[in-house]
Amino acid sequence: MSEESGRRNLRMPNDDEVFAVVSQHNGGNHVELKCADGKTRMGRIPGRMKYRVWINEGDVVLAEPWDWQDEKANVEWRYDDQAAEQLREEGHID
Repeated sequence: MSEESGRRNLRMPNDDEVFAVVSQHNGGNHVELKCADGKTRMGRIPGRMKYRVWINEGDVVLAEPWDWQDEKANVEWRYDDQAAEQLREEGHID
């Protein structure tokens, strides 16, 4: 069986994470996220990702909303285009 067409095991959100799509880059390490739970949040790219992972508008990411401020979230993971396509096909995101 070829691995090309096979389903890859992707990182899935844990209890306090949601799928999100980057809708706008606000400069520095801030992005606007359209989350799967219907909310729009201000996303923060943590220092450990800032220079290693480039995050662009339209990228699918995992966001972890803050406990104390629900309108803000940390970006925890970015999916590549292939993984994002798989998530769309499986119905996890629009």
